[in-house]
Amino acid sequence: MAKTTLMAELEQLVSEARNPNTLQIDLMSSGEIVAAMNAEDAKVAEAVRQVLPQVAATVDCIVEAFKAGGRLIYMGAGTSGRLGVLDASECPPTFGVPEGMVVGLIAGGDRALRHPIEGAEDSREEGRNDLQRVNVSARDVVVGIAVSGRTPYVIGGLDYAKSVGAVTAGLSCNPDSAIANMADIAISPLVGPEALTGSTRLKSGTAQKLVLNMLTTASMVRIGKSYENLMVDLSVSNEKLAARATRILIEVADCTAEEADAFLVASKNNVKLAILMALTGLNAADGEVALREADGFLRRAAAQHQPRAAG
Repeated sequence: MAKTTLMAELEQLVSEARNPNTLQIDLMSSGEIVAAMNAEDAKVAEAVRQVLPQVAATVDCIVEAFKAGGRLIYMGAGTSGRLGVLDASECPPTFGVPEGMVVGLIAGGDRALRHPIEGAEDSREEGRNDLQRVNVSARDVVVGIAVSGRTPYVIGGLDYAKSVGAVTAGLSCNPDSAIANMADIAISPLVGPEALTGSTRLKSGTAQKLVLNMLTTASMVRIGKSYENLMVDLSVSNEKLAARATRILIEVADCTAEEADAFLVASKNNVKLAILMALTGLNAADGEVALREADGFLRRAAAQHQPRAAG
């Protein structure tokens, strides 16, 4: 793309505009700079609130994909790609899901997580190739993430995803963007110009992170990964998570730490199963059957097996 054409495109983007509230940022004290940034950040939650219907619609599609054996696939470049990879990588320990259930793709590959890969985001073909490498199918949901809404890597990926029948969503911070217009669902929180012009890792990145948090967390809750507001499918893979699992047992079943640990041992550190055993008196084998019959929903399984009253 000619430099003059690209410059003209960038001039039209809200995310590239100059913020009138921070024109004097280079003359500000440290306290004034962080206060100005904080004032800008305060606008982000409201911008995200405006797009909650679109976020919820995407969650519904992700839930249906998971039920059908499909995946959630994020793809982006730079900060947007890193945020997608971060959200995907946190799902297995948080929700106990297989690593391939939520996939994060970034232009330039894993090296781009720490190092800029020049020109990686400029190739539509690479977006298509990356989705082909993970065998995207009609069962999947593909979320393209690009603040500008015009990143070629994301556009190429979304175009290919649509061609194979996958549901697509475009997460951008500019109105009427290219990815918003091509995706099945457009999620476009409009946070306005950044405190530092064009530094979209600021408000735009925060808005993207909030939306990604919602997409995975809400989808996981909808498929039974929580009990009340507790994480009950977490992977007990380190000391902190082991302590959290014990605390959850104590909280839900009103038992002692020793009793909680005994249930965890009996369930082989399956927190959801341990809770069901503590609440109902079922043994591990019967508890596993009960959870399968309840489609993995702990509250439903407990209700069907006469739970003991908890304090």
